[in-house]
Amino acid sequence: MTGLVSVMIVDDQAETRLGFALMLRRDPTLRLWGQAADGRQAVDAVDRATRAERPLPDVVLMDVRMPVMDGIDACALICERHPEVRVLILTTYDEDDYAFGGLEAGASGFLLKDVRSRELVDAVHAIAEGDAVLTPRVTRAVIERNVPKVVPGSERERLRRAFRRLTGHEREICSLIADGLSNAEIAERLVIQPASAKRAVSRVLTKLGMRDRTQVAVSWFRAGL
Repeated sequence: MTGLVSVMIVDDQAETRLGFALMLRRDPTLRLWGQAADGRQAVDAVDRATRAERPLPDVVLMDVRMPVMDGIDACALICERHPEVRVLILTTYDEDDYAFGGLEAGASGFLLKDVRSRELVDAVHAIAEGDAVLTPRVTRAVIERNVPKVVPGSERERLRRAFRRLTGHEREICSLIADGLSNAEIAERLVIQPASAKRAVSRVLTKLGMRDRTQVAVSWFRAGL
């Protein structure tokens, strides 16, 4: 337990990987776990580490458009085989559909590739701590456009029953999560302490049996709430 957060960078452009690596090095609590030029390399690297019983990366920065295997398929495999690894999708303004595909595949959020150093570092820490990186500017538009307009009635009702088991306060928090608000923003909106907001979000995840807030946001829309 060193207190360091290990990060893997996956992008088919060497200069992009270098740029992100340089950003990460500005924070002494972040450690570069490894790099990969496509999704297949990334999946293989994490699988090999598991077989060798070596530590896995805490966070994977994953590009979407890559040869051999794209970032969405790689994200799905990593999240399925190694649920303790958090994936952060790297996208651009014209790739919202890819960003949503990443959320569906299990990613904990997404960042625009022109992100600044401080934003990247903060996002990596947030993901490592079990939070999600879902910007309000993108989240609602992406999910609303991509969630099927007609969700099977049985699935919709199942999700609604799950949300009805929550308290009114907890459902309000789910609504704010679906809007892309962070814990700090939820605390400000509800006039509570940030620590209280974080605990409330954790309780919601536990009650719903969901991996992270991204699942809450997608499920909220699927339930038609």
